[in-house]
Amino acid sequence: MLRWLHKSEDGKMAVFQSLGYIYTVKLPNGKPKRLTKQTTSFEQHPKFSPDGKSIIYTTWNDDDLGTIQMASLKGKSQKISKKPGHFINPSISADNKTVIYQAIRGGYLTSPLYSQDTGIFALNVKTGKTTEITQSGSDPFFAKDSKRVFFTTSDRSGEVVTTQLVSLDLTGNDKEEHYSGAWISDYSVSPDNKWLAFIQNFQVYVTPFIQSGKFISTGSKASNLPLQKFSKNAGNYLTWLNNSSELSWALGPVIYQQALAQKFEHLGGEKDNLAKETKITFNVKADIPESSIALKGATIITMNGDKVIENGTILVENNRIVDLGSDLEIPSGTEVIDVTGKTIMPGIVDVHWHGPYANSQIVPQTNWHALGNLAFGVTTEHNPSADTAAVFAASEMQQAGVITAPRTFSTGTILYGATQFITAPVNSVDDAIGHLERMKTVGAFSVKSYNQPRRDQRQQVIEAARQTNLMVVPEGGSLFMHNMSMIIDGHTGIEHSIPVADIYDDVLQLWSQSETAYTPTLIVGYGGIWGENYWYDTTDVWKHPLLTKYVPAHILEPISVRRTKAPIEDYNHIRNAEVATKLQNAGVKVLVGAHGQREGLG
Repeated sequence: MLRWLHKSEDGKMAVFQSLGYIYTVKLPNGKPKRLTKQTTSFEQHPKFSPDGKSIIYTTWNDDDLGTIQMASLKGKSQKISKKPGHFINPSISADNKTVIYQAIRGGYLTSPLYSQDTGIFALNVKTGKTTEITQSGSDPFFAKDSKRVFFTTSDRSGEVVTTQLVSLDLTGNDKEEHYSGAWISDYSVSPDNKWLAFIQNFQVYVTPFIQSGKFISTGSKASNLPLQKFSKNAGNYLTWLNNSSELSWALGPVIYQQALAQKFEHLGGEKDNLAKETKITFNVKADIPESSIALKGATIITMNGDKVIENGTILVENNRIVDLGSDLEIPSGTEVIDVTGKTIMPGIVDVHWHGPYANSQIVPQTNWHALGNLAFGVTTEHNPSADTAAVFAASEMQQAGVITAPRTFSTGTILYGATQFITAPVNSVDDAIGHLERMKTVGAFSVKSYNQPRRDQRQQVIEAARQTNLMVVPEGGSLFMHNMSMIIDGHTGIEHSIPVADIYDDVLQLWSQSETAYTPTLIVGYGGIWGENYWYDTTDVWKHPLLTKYVPAHILEPISVRRTKAPIEDYNHIRNAEVATKLQNAGVKVLVGAHGQREGLG
């Protein structure tokens, strides 16, 4: 997962962030190398200066918070921000005099301090003076004019969000309106101010940039100006060559580059021309312990049926359990840990856990949510709906030993059927293959088919999964017949409980003859009061020794101290569990999924 992967404006180098730090690489076949040597703070949001001689970026440290830094290509870095904060999306002007950036709030995974002054700010590189440009808007950048800042705003009408490209001068005045379109997530103006690239529903598009003084409507179906789709499956991190002749974008570890003259017919190109691809790869050693340990004297719950070993010993070498039993010979040189009176069980594999991993892509050095999950015995989690860049970045950081967390797997961003920024349109098997290929590129082995409205669309995702060797978990939306059709069509598993009080032989016979598993997520069971509320009602959750150790009090206490009460028979997770037991007894695989709500309760 290479985040913020993009080329320099001369096309000779690329920069990206991976495993918490920034790397540069000479194109096309160079070896990635760290930009700096520091390890006290994570680095993120790198961006080349227009002259290609330096890189502007932000840092994050859990104790000291964030900074804005500028580094030469040789790695000499200088802090240019004066006070700490939560900083993202820095960009530097063509004259190298001004840095524009976005300040956001903290408070959940990251510190809540320095969260009052948010918005878009301009920073004078020479003096360090900061000027507020606007309190609203996001994704600021410069184009041709070093004294004009482009950024995006949004406007909602009913369920439709229109994203607008506007600009202001460095004093926050002289507003100009440029383009607008529904569900556009990124805009980028070419250095000569003649072209506009944007991303809509993951795909990259290019159209001429006209300064009319009023919003010009655009989007994937716009016909008011020449428009071409540049990406095949998806794209992020738009970058122009400094002569504006070529656009590049990235997906996972691949940079795509496309000359405008090769794509627009009125420039002599063909719309079906494909972009050139450059893949960036580097190997990193996984963090595997080198040790020999004996855990002696515990009651051991095994995975051999219901067998339990009393006063047993577990031998661990490096990253593997090599033996266990009640009368083991411990090899010399092994560290022996007396765990008499303790019970040891296999680590829990939680297949439905929505853990947060970052705050606007700022991955904390210590994630209390991950530690809380580990404390309750979850050693592996599968997240069936998470921000793609954040979850796969955190997953690799865990593998490399950069952060402490359960082993993390995910579907990444859901294949959403409703109209939204993340809508994944599916009207053919080829459409579905495209979506699954883009997820596979960034590290997914599973995808989540989330309320694709038509059954044939869901079937197309399933067929695409067969062809791409991925698994598909769906969202049933608390609709019983929806769930039943998902079983018939061959989904990997049903997520969340089916919303009925009981099931009978028709469901048992159907489901038991399929290979579809069941993850009832009892803590959020459909059809009645959730199981999460049962624990708040009947126990003092805010006093739990593990929860109070890892979960911040301002998050743990509000929902658990002032709790609602209900008769025990009203708690529907009990009936959900009875249904799950019937299915398990009939041979259906029933899986553990705690949904990520209040560690341990699920």
